[in-house]
Amino acid sequence: MDRLLLAISTFCFLFGFAYTMHALGARVYKTSRLNFFAILSGFLCQTAFLWHRGQTLGRCPLTNRFEVLVFLSWSMVLFYLLIGPAYRLSLLGAFTSPLVFFFQIGALLLVDDVPSKLKLAPNGWLEMHAAISVVAYGAFALAGVAGVMYLAQERQLKTHHIHSIFYHLPPIRDLAVANGRLIIAGFALLTVGLGTGFKLGSMFTHSPLTAWSVGVWVLYGVIAAMGRVHRISPRRVAWLSVTAFSLVLLTLGGLRFVTEKATL
Repeated sequence: MDRLLLAISTFCFLFGFAYTMHALGARVYKTSRLNFFAILSGFLCQTAFLWHRGQTLGRCPLTNRFEVLVFLSWSMVLFYLLIGPAYRLSLLGAFTSPLVFFFQIGALLLVDDVPSKLKLAPNGWLEMHAAISVVAYGAFALAGVAGVMYLAQERQLKTHHIHSIFYHLPPIRDLAVANGRLIIAGFALLTVGLGTGFKLGSMFTHSPLTAWSVGVWVLYGVIAAMGRVHRISPRRVAWLSVTAFSLVLLTLGGLRFVTEKATL
């Protein structure tokens, strides 16, 4: 049942991905309610998948790479649905769909090696640490997407090569504000996630994992602070958000599974 829900969700984002590629190829973009409802339908199927998996496991569904990728994808779409209407970022969903699609294809290609019977009792602190950390990464991922849109729009303005899709992009200032606020939201969530991780004590017995996690936290903290006090331009914030998330993808291998038996 859960695999079927995930497959339906992935198909919904495939529709968004195909629509985006067609629009970019034809250099013609029209706001489509069908595209929005495809993303919303994909999100609802993701939510149903995570709920069903959580009921089956009796804990937060973050026990392997497969579930982490789905949870990350769900977090990205959640943030889009929360901020998209507020900032008139309808096209952000079209740019988000390809990334979510690739994440979920990657998940479907992985072996779903969930143990038939988890040996340890659920640990609330560990589940909170894992869930909040992945949701924070979802905010960083969407910030990276907003950064790409900002840089694409800025390039068109500078080169004066205006394509029709440009006229459907949100105001560049709105992209800059949304990008900055997503970084701050992700940083705040990661702060809570690290705090619950330290509460566990044994969670950070491995110094490389500790250093890498704190390093990501410091990196985004610096970006958020510098952008907030206008020490760096919105363009540099956009570049940093894209670069930082590319580095963050490498840290997914350091997230702790809620089984408390292994790390990614």
